Amino acid sequence: MEILHSRIVGEGTPFLILHGYFGMGDNWKSLANQFGEHFQMHLIDQRNHGRSFHAEEFDYELLAEDLYHYIEHHQLEKVILLGHSMGGKTAMLFAVEYPELVDKLIIADISPRYYQPHHNEILKALNSIDFTIHTSRKLVEEQLAQYIPEAGVRQFLLKNVYWREKGQLDFRFNLDSLTENNSEVGTALPSFTSFEGDTLFLAGGSSGYITENEVPIIKAHFPKALIETIANAGHWLHADNPKEFYGKVVNFLL
Repeated sequence: MEILHSRIVGEGTPFLILHGYFGMGDNWKSLANQFGEHFQMHLIDQRNHGRSFHAEEFDYELLAEDLYHYIEHHQLEKVILLGHSMGGKTAMLFAVEYPELVDKLIIADISPRYYQPHHNEILKALNSIDFTIHTSRKLVEEQLAQYIPEAGVRQFLLKNVYWREKGQLDFRFNLDSLTENNSEVGTALPSFTSFEGDTLFLAGGSSGYITENEVPIIKAHFPKALIETIANAGHWLHADNPKEFYGKVVNFLL
């Protein structure tokens, strides 16, 4: 059985972070160093992302199972679990399936509802990269720019480009599987599932992923949920306003 790759920093109660679609644990490095003053931080790469294993199969049941094996492998008990976007969906499913393993749950800018697949342009852009032609990061970025006008999104995606061998760039994520299974990413949390533990939902003030409409479904699955908004932040709220993000999380945990 393959165990997810992670970077572990700090000491104390285990605090696991799950990144979003096309992301990796390393995206959370600077916040993790701050959290690491109080907790043992686990920056996890989910399957088909970062340095973790690649697999054709990709859905939330599998992602939650991967997390279970990771926790078992590292002999962790009650963990704090934070998930952003896709990682938030994994974290929610994990919490309702293995509530005894979760002490506190933090969900960043995603709710339990179904979301329409909306990464088509990004997938089109990524699939247009041909590493036999796009042989430098600059050429890769120029190609991505034909589809993705936002420089921030391009930079985020470029973090996944690495030298597989001398002169040969590649993506760290498994693009074939992510393209094939794109519709899985928006899946809703199964009906009639709930987690009774302490839960914090953080919404990006200008994001639109969590609005007033989502409050009833959040409360149905997570009766103890606190829902707070991070000002001046979009969907990548931890990157847009790290100071407020850190403050709200630490406040909730301590």
